[in-house]
Amino acid sequence: MDLNLSFLGFFDDVGKATLKAVEHEVEWFCLPAGHMLFAEGEPSDAFYLLRSGALAAFRDGAMGRPNLLGYIRAGEPVGEMSMLEERPHSASVYAMRDSEIVRLPTASFERLADKHPSLMRELSKMMLRRLRSGPQRDGSEPRVFALVSCSPTIDLDYRAKELQTALARIGVTCAIVGDEAADWQGPKLDAFERDHHVVLLAAKLGDSNWARRAMGRADRVWLLARGDARPSTPLLPDDPSPAARLKLLDVVLVHDGGKSPASRPQEWADAAEAARVFHWRQERNDDLARLARTLAGKSVGLVLSGGGARAYAHIGAIDAFRKAGMEFDFIGGASMGAIIAAGVALEWSQEELVERVSAAFVASNPLGDWQLPVISLSRGRRVDERLEEHFGDVEISDMSRPFFCVSSNLSNGRPFIHRRGRLRDALRASIAIPGILPPVIDGENVLVDGAVFTNFPSEQMKAFHRGVSAGSDVTRAKGVNPSDFRNPPGFFGWVRQHGLNELPPIASLLMRSATAGVMVGQHQAFREAVDLLVLPETETDLRQWKLFEDTVDSGRRAAEFAMSELSRDELDAFGL
Repeated sequence: MDLNLSFLGFFDDVGKATLKAVEHEVEWFCLPAGHMLFAEGEPSDAFYLLRSGALAAFRDGAMGRPNLLGYIRAGEPVGEMSMLEERPHSASVYAMRDSEIVRLPTASFERLADKHPSLMRELSKMMLRRLRSGPQRDGSEPRVFALVSCSPTIDLDYRAKELQTALARIGVTCAIVGDEAADWQGPKLDAFERDHHVVLLAAKLGDSNWARRAMGRADRVWLLARGDARPSTPLLPDDPSPAARLKLLDVVLVHDGGKSPASRPQEWADAAEAARVFHWRQERNDDLARLARTLAGKSVGLVLSGGGARAYAHIGAIDAFRKAGMEFDFIGGASMGAIIAAGVALEWSQEELVERVSAAFVASNPLGDWQLPVISLSRGRRVDERLEEHFGDVEISDMSRPFFCVSSNLSNGRPFIHRRGRLRDALRASIAIPGILPPVIDGENVLVDGAVFTNFPSEQMKAFHRGVSAGSDVTRAKGVNPSDFRNPPGFFGWVRQHGLNELPPIASLLMRSATAGVMVGQHQAFREAVDLLVLPETETDLRQWKLFEDTVDSGRRAAEFAMSELSRDELDAFGL
């Protein structure tokens, strides 16, 4: 088919003769919203150019949720690297809305590249630009959001304008579009999208025709729901949009004054199968600012590693971040880092964070109720009591800021991502060091400490939000202390010397063994996945729960140093 391709920027510098030759070889077709262009693992036999519409790339993710890699906008190529490397596609690509696509088969490309070297030159230049700019290149973020109200009593116009104003404060242009766009053709929406950083397609769920159209054209769906109402069943139309089907849907719970909740936030999350739950409290400007940063792809994440008592250093790092003015929008952690991260997500002040962690872990050894082991050295009762005391029956979806933590599922050998359910149950699984604490049984899943597979869950944070992330990692390269294992006393000798409140050296041995595989393998890649990395220097051992203040100070110093090394652009990205 002879198709004019001059509108695609990719062909600006290939020359007229090359462009004409390509136009005779390409194939043009329409890909309906929600349909797959190609699947992860499929052999590559062509590369594609998006003429209009929007595509999104995914990899298989944890817990049955696809992991969004990014979006492909009109005028951009897709599949070119797999074609050139002659390897299967590394991701699955879907149409987020009705899209027009140009396909150039591999055989045609190779024939044309031999005859017209400028074609290969321009493709190589484009791929180099992508590699240099990294995964967060222009166009890879969601830009078209369906803002759908679930209740007629939500003032949708007011809420949309509030978001528009908050976006303007951070230099992001936003357009609000209503049902006048119901009959827009794809190219018109493409052009509208190019003129604004963010487009909000405002619709009421009661207006089912426009709501379906809006959700079917969106990169991501935000459902505005009342915190004092219950979700209807079913909540969404029978024919959900690609964004909803691919789990790119969030619930924003609107809280008005002191009205009592009629349901738990998790009920809304379940009804919508939402990926995330946000809270918009009318009296809280910081909630609105957080929503605006998330829409703009300018949110800030905080991820904290496990490390036993060494994780006290995270408290000092958080103190330094807060004093510098850093605001965290998404929080995550593993093992002991998950407990400290939970305090941040619950908006504990620095003083409260210090007091609670000190009371729970310094005042008395949380692992002091040890026993002759059958499945663990510790009974775990003290840990359970402390978790209940400080976190009660709070559910993860109740938390002021989106939170996750990780445990390790020994039943399938994969990380288990906790993004729903009771918080203290998730934390208990995340700190269940094999041999130290009893595992947590969740149905057929046997869950142990997150550090076994992922001690620094930065990759999970990248899948959780699209902005930058700061991370504090106290994973220790240094091994256990050899002196603990030279001529050790017997069981009763240890008890006579140390009593029953201090775990014997086997605890360090088990803790270290649990994380050894991660250290040897991909831990460096985990560290490279954050934009600001704090590496506290502390000699505190995993089980030295009394060494609090010095360990906290080490994290504060390390965070201050890490921030001092940031460029002006990097400081801006973190809001500093």
